[in-house]
Amino acid sequence: MKEVDRPSALFPASESVGKRDWGEEILLVLAPGKYTMKKLKIKEGFSGGLQYHRKKDEAAYVLSGELLVTYEDKQGKLVKKSIGPGDWLHFPSGCIHQETAISDVELIEVSTPFFNDRVRVEEKFGLDPNDFSGLPSSEDSEIIQK
Repeated sequence: MKEVDRPSALFPASESVGKRDWGEEILLVLAPGKYTMKKLKIKEGFSGGLQYHRKKDEAAYVLSGELLVTYEDKQGKLVKKSIGPGDWLHFPSGCIHQETAISDVELIEVSTPFFNDRVRVEEKFGLDPNDFSGLPSSEDSEIIQK
C-alpha cells in the first residue's frame, strides 16, 4: 500500500493544566501556533479576576451549570449576562471580562495558544481585587505561545 503524504487523525490524551482554587483546567487539544481546546470545571461561587488578554482570543461553550459573565460594553460600563447549557461566549483579545459560577459549571474553551496572558483591571472599576480568585496579572514578556 502506498504511503500518503498528509497528516493522519490524532486522538490526544487530555492533560490537566492544574488544579485551581476555582476548579480544574484540562487541556484537550493543542494545535501548536493555532489553537487550544480545554475543558474547564468551575466550582459554584467562584469568580475569576476581572481581566483582559493582550493576545489571547477565546470562545467557550457551556456544557452544564450557570455562569454569570461580566464584561465591559461599548460605553465602558460593566454589564452582566447569565448563560447556561448550550450557550456560548466570545472574548476577543482586549475584551474586559469575568466569569462567576452561579452553580458548578463545565465548559469547553477554544482559544489562541497564548498562555499566561492576563491583565487584571478590578481597580479600574473601583473593585477590590482581593474579592476575586484567579491568577495575577502577567507581564507581556511572560506570555508563552505554544
